[in-house]
Amino acid sequence: MAKKKALAVAAATISPLSQVATAEAELTAAAVALPANGHDHPNPAAAEAPFIEVYGAREHNLKNVSIQIPRGKLVVFTGISGSGKSSLAFDTIYAEGQRRYMETFSAYARSFMGGLERPDVDKIEGLSPVISIEQKTTSRNPRSTVGTITEIYDFLRLFYARTAEAFSYVTGKKMIRQSDDQIINYILKHYDNKKLVVLAPVVKGRKGHYRELFQQVAKLGFTKVRVDGELLDITAKMQVDRYKIHDIEIVIDRLVVKADDRHRLAGSVQNALTQGKGTMLVLDPDKKKDNTQFFSRFLMDPATGIAYDDPAPNTFSFNSPYGACPVCNGLGEVQEITEETVMPDKKLSISRGGIAPLGEYRDIWIFQQLQLILKKHKASLSTPIQKLPEDLVQRLLHGIPEDDDADTTKANYTEPFEGIIPFLRRQMDSDSDNIRDWIQQYTQAKECPECHGYRLKKESLHFKIADKHIGELSVMDVKELSAWFEGLEDRLSDRQNLIARELLKEIRKRIGFLLEVGLDYLDLHRSVRTLSGGESQRIRLATQIGTQLVGVLYIMDEPSIGLHQRDNERLIKALQHLRDIGNSVIVVEHDKDMIMHADHVLDIGPGAGIHGGSIVAEGSPTEIFNSGSLTSQYLSGQKHIELRKKKREGTGEELVLKGAKGHNLKNVTAKFPLGKLIAVTGVSGSGKSSLIHDTLYPILNQHFFNAKREPLKYDSIEGLDFIDKVIEVDQSPIGRTPRSNPATYTGVMTEIRQLFAELPEAKIRGYGPGRFSFNVKGGRCETCEGAGLRTIEMNFLPDVHVPCETCKGRRYNRETLEVRFKGKSITDVLDMTVEKAVEFFEYQPRILRKIQTLNDVGLGYLTLGQQATTLSGGEAQRVKLATELSKKDTGQTFYILDEPTTGLHFEDINHLSDVLQKLVDKGNTVLIIEHNLDLIKVADHLIDIGPEGGAGGGTIVAQGTPEQVAKSKKGYTGKFLAEELKTSKYAEVE
Repeated sequence: MAKKKALAVAAATISPLSQVATAEAELTAAAVALPANGHDHPNPAAAEAPFIEVYGAREHNLKNVSIQIPRGKLVVFTGISGSGKSSLAFDTIYAEGQRRYMETFSAYARSFMGGLERPDVDKIEGLSPVISIEQKTTSRNPRSTVGTITEIYDFLRLFYARTAEAFSYVTGKKMIRQSDDQIINYILKHYDNKKLVVLAPVVKGRKGHYRELFQQVAKLGFTKVRVDGELLDITAKMQVDRYKIHDIEIVIDRLVVKADDRHRLAGSVQNALTQGKGTMLVLDPDKKKDNTQFFSRFLMDPATGIAYDDPAPNTFSFNSPYGACPVCNGLGEVQEITEETVMPDKKLSISRGGIAPLGEYRDIWIFQQLQLILKKHKASLSTPIQKLPEDLVQRLLHGIPEDDDADTTKANYTEPFEGIIPFLRRQMDSDSDNIRDWIQQYTQAKECPECHGYRLKKESLHFKIADKHIGELSVMDVKELSAWFEGLEDRLSDRQNLIARELLKEIRKRIGFLLEVGLDYLDLHRSVRTLSGGESQRIRLATQIGTQLVGVLYIMDEPSIGLHQRDNERLIKALQHLRDIGNSVIVVEHDKDMIMHADHVLDIGPGAGIHGGSIVAEGSPTEIFNSGSLTSQYLSGQKHIELRKKKREGTGEELVLKGAKGHNLKNVTAKFPLGKLIAVTGVSGSGKSSLIHDTLYPILNQHFFNAKREPLKYDSIEGLDFIDKVIEVDQSPIGRTPRSNPATYTGVMTEIRQLFAELPEAKIRGYGPGRFSFNVKGGRCETCEGAGLRTIEMNFLPDVHVPCETCKGRRYNRETLEVRFKGKSITDVLDMTVEKAVEFFEYQPRILRKIQTLNDVGLGYLTLGQQATTLSGGEAQRVKLATELSKKDTGQTFYILDEPTTGLHFEDINHLSDVLQKLVDKGNTVLIIEHNLDLIKVADHLIDIGPEGGAGGGTIVAQGTPEQVAKSKKGYTGKFLAEELKTSKYAEVE
């Protein structure tokens, strides 16, 4: 019974967080449940079966692999990129666990979901419930933040709803709330034996004559009112000046306060609170100043009468109408039409398209109106905008008042000119999607002027704990937030401490997990969309540590991505903690530190694609070290990436970015020498992406391609004349559907379709290039519409893709597949590896150039038609890099790469280094944001940012050649780089 209960709890906990798989019910219960006394075995995961045994795994390129993976251990799968690590970890072990979990549903439930195909493996024994933590970004929803997905913000909302104190958003004074008994006791204590007038406020600061109100009050039996501080008898047809602002209170009772007459006082108080809708006043007629006292059943400001509803958790939710800012709807930013987007190039005249939304001159009313206005100011539509007076430009943009320049337009128009920007703003509320899409291109995201980016309405931001509202906590980085919560009890009242004791424990625990995995530089307000794959993976890892599950098999895909060597140790400890509390952990990883700290290592290879799929070495890190495999050769130093004997001189020119202040950057001035390989380094969160991705790249992109995205704040930039274009190669997916693949992204698919269309068989049948496209009707399979897969919606689980039952995953119909080139159909070509395609198309130069580049960047093992959804972030980045490299460069191109070593084995990094060096040798500039020391040490110039992450970063710590940075001993990168260079052949470090 206890085991069944443990299984139920585990399943309920796992399901919302990730996809879970399970073996037979009895095995699962035994695996999840702790021993009876909690101490029967040092690791519950290893108590039942010592190994996860895989027999005959043949998924993808695996060659009938049979292995024993020790349970309750930290196991690393390593090997050259494409060797089969992910095929074994995710496509075999995880897929089988997921399938078994699906089979625990009833036949009725499974009929709605469809079936999951069994992976190509003979059998797997000893499999625990499986949780997969991959690199994919958690959510694209702008409302999803670090705080919401870690649940810390949910606890904060509850914390504020139950313990926060309310303050007026007008006066800043503390809001008052009292019960009826508290009000009565207060009056008895402070007004004993004094004359008192009990008042019920019915009008507060409003205009009107209120004749009907006085009549209604008289009907209720009251004879006196207090109007604007003066006590008056109610008379027939009584009214006040309707154009003045009034305060009106009903006189409920006049009495002398005595303790033995409590009954009368209580009746008057309750009557006043009823008439005043929860509020009342008492008036001391003997006092001349401050003679009224305000009381309320609600949170209310005595000075202004502003009242708040009782706070609930959704009061502090930006995803709820009860808490979201009404201006930005809880997004923290608004789309605004700006002068820069309406007039992007002021060198143009209005007739030549200087006002972008209007385009070039046409004979329509708006241009006629503009012509009349310009004529009065002795200008015309052909005058360049930059030569027009600034006040005239403002009138054109924002409108002309009715009493200004009216004579200019009266002859032709009855309405004054409203201005281009107000006109466009009106169109934003149009019912037409096309008009709204048109307006969208002239808008920019700006911080919401109402909530200042905090996302919440003003009432929610005036509930405070220790002088901080919830928005201020959200924008603190995790390290700062952790410090704020330390010793918080000393700043809370006894009542607050009593309520918040358990909440504080949960909040601190979750903050601790984020610190544990090296994410101390993030803030809870950070949108999940802006996280890298490695960051989102580590957040999910922190969440899983928080669940404290046991007996679970965790499979992770390179969690060290985006981590500086300094932070690696914390991540390794987090994984060891997961193992120590009773779980098995499998990590697909290339990081040297991770491999050396593993309990067991599986080295898969020896090559990539068809050349891999075998276990070349397994055992402890020491055994792997001495195995002689390709991995061991790099670990032992037998092979390494060679340093260049001489650093490049570059072109002698440089790009200088001055005064970068975005995010945590502290007025940084960075110099980028052109014609060199530049590496930007620093600990996670130090400001690398803020400087390069969010400031430098948008500046260059705007300059060369008129891009819309605005850079972060900076002063100026110099040296733009020395480069002619910029190309950014990031890790975002090359496509989000199975239709996208390397062939379509690189453009080689167009050339292949053209080749097939020119074949004799295709010409006889009248087939054009479109016949060989799986995205248009004609040659594709119409059942799956050319996807080769059908999507099964899983409702509460991620969608599942199963092969199309009509074309069996071949994408095309039978007639199309009958056209062959060298005996291969279009599907056969898409199923070829890049390596094989290089040989197959050796006499097709237009096709070969693009495929050869894919091969050069180490992607020879990919198939041309491999679904984009199956590519890792590093693979997607290398596909993009290959696409750019296959184009003809000018020798003055500025390339920006974001961690190009992601997902790469030591050998692949060696190949990548060669490709980048060749690119720079042609005169181009390549800038990489990188943590990998193997690539950092071969750069010509380093810019190290730090020294810490978040608020502790944002400055340039050191710059120069790798040797100079290592010798400087400034920052963390220099220290680790000095160690690395000691073992390098051409290092000059003592």
